[in-house]
Amino acid sequence: MKKITLAQGNGGRETNELIEKIFEKHLGSFLLAKGEDAGRFCVPMTQAYCVSTDSYVVSPIFFAGGDIGKLSVCGSCNDVAMMGAKPMYLNVGFILEEGLEIASLEKILHSMAQELNHAGVSILSADTKVVPRGNVDKIFINTTAIGAVVKEGISAKNLHDGDVIILSSHIGSHGCVIFSSRAEIDLHSDLKSDCKQLYPMLAGIFETDISICALRDATRGGLAAVLNEWANASGVDIVLESEKIPVLKEVQGVCEILGLEPYSLANEGVCVLCVKACDAKKVCEMLQSHPDGREAVVIGKVQARHSDTPRVILSNPWGTKRFLDMPQGELLPRIC
Repeated sequence: MKKITLAQGNGGRETNELIEKIFEKHLGSFLLAKGEDAGRFCVPMTQAYCVSTDSYVVSPIFFAGGDIGKLSVCGSCNDVAMMGAKPMYLNVGFILEEGLEIASLEKILHSMAQELNHAGVSILSADTKVVPRGNVDKIFINTTAIGAVVKEGISAKNLHDGDVIILSSHIGSHGCVIFSSRAEIDLHSDLKSDCKQLYPMLAGIFETDISICALRDATRGGLAAVLNEWANASGVDIVLESEKIPVLKEVQGVCEILGLEPYSLANEGVCVLCVKACDAKKVCEMLQSHPDGREAVVIGKVQARHSDTPRVILSNPWGTKRFLDMPQGELLPRIC
């Protein structure tokens, strides 16, 4: 078995062979519904859960720092974590192109298994479809994460005058890596996607009585999209200090060459938090105590709206200010 064939999507012997020899080899130990049409789990009446689904179509499917498999687990697990939930279960759907190399599929499944193990997440149910060559680009993956809420009260509508904005790490690495790979730009560096799970970094904060007003992973549209969504949802202005926003020199260089802004580039392992000013120092210290949050820093604050339209305002050390608008147009399709 070297390549995916249409026969492997017919539900018969070839399908079973693909599942048993390839999928179960890597994911079998995480699958709760092995041999059944649905996975079963019990829900305590007093426990709140949240659910998030996402489809992953990233191109290329392998990139520095990750692949579509790693991304599909981290991405959906991060989405429920952003609502204060510990990821518990994952539903997974695969759409495979006829001719996909089995070796590539196994590499992707291995990455998924590593992330599932890291997160302590089980697969409730999974599905595989095979489509004719050209009807999909190699492999698309859909994942639905289910998480148990451990921190209540997180919402994009919770921002108020005086609150503080915190960024967990440098921005733009994932978008820069994907763009450079497609454009065949040699960065002459070891820059990698920031693709990672965020719950481990946030778990300690969730266990405290610190109030998190809002929390979001800065994926498509980057930091600019997150903050504009928050400003509009809460009816406030957000003022950022540009010199405090960490950007790697490799990312800044690519942005200058291609006329992009790091604020709009996608991230897959960076989150933005809004907290009360009195909690900002403690939150930064807790983030910095984790390897993935060493660069955590306060980058701005929330202000009462000064016009009819909520705005995100970027100020620089020289005292000039400009609006940081919601990204528009086709920035970089198939980023995740």
